[in-house]
Amino acid sequence: MADLPPILAVFAHPDDEAFPTGGTLAHYARQGHPVYLACATRGEAGQLKDPALPVEDMGAWRTRELEASCRALGLQPPIFLGYHDSGCNERLRRDDPQALHNANLWEVEAKIRELIAKLQPKILITFDPHGGYGHPDHLVIHRATTAAFFSTGHLPNPPARLFYSVFTSEYAAAMQQSGQANSILGGLDPQVFGVAENTLAVRMNVQAYLPQKRAAIAAHRSQFTERIEAMNATLEQQTLMEQLISYQISLEVTPIVGLGNGS
Repeated sequence: MADLPPILAVFAHPDDEAFPTGGTLAHYARQGHPVYLACATRGEAGQLKDPALPVEDMGAWRTRELEASCRALGLQPPIFLGYHDSGCNERLRRDDPQALHNANLWEVEAKIRELIAKLQPKILITFDPHGGYGHPDHLVIHRATTAAFFSTGHLPNPPARLFYSVFTSEYAAAMQQSGQANSILGGLDPQVFGVAENTLAVRMNVQAYLPQKRAAIAAHRSQFTERIEAMNATLEQQTLMEQLISYQISLEVTPIVGLGNGS
């Protein structure tokens, strides 16, 4: 088999890869693509969802969880960009100079550009413009990765395509009605944080990779206890959860070339 081009996913925290893109990444890894995951932080500000776990250092613990998740999905070992988890809302770490939320955006972009130059991925995957649910670290990574996609076009072997992981407005509304949105979407407006069906570029059925995806989710026990248990909730909630993990949907960003003369 000829060497297949690499794929690079860029996210903010350990566990960001599991729900939104785990099946997609597992699929291409099985096809033979080298699939890399760049993680901006080690999830230091994560809230422990399973008090039975003997967690003393959250960043170190979540690093091991992410390594296990990558093994389950067949990915290369994770690459860390060296920032701290910013937390969010009332836990936002405004005074931590290493928090991603406080980082210089040009610097973050430069680190991603360096990875692109080194790995030469043909496809980049990252958060949508709302960062899924508005987490400040997600928004930083969305902006920096999008910028790096455009600013590496001059390389000899630049990335050719950029995809954003998204969910539809219809699905977000169904989640809210089922009572699960508070744990996943935070009760956000589906018309704002979801997208219309006619704007989707790709809808991939990843049911064949559910064992790997479930293993990746289970690897993040410190963060996903509630979601793992939700898989055994009411029939309606189980159906919605199955839809969430069985399909990956994304938007594609295509560079637009100006026509000159002020166009």
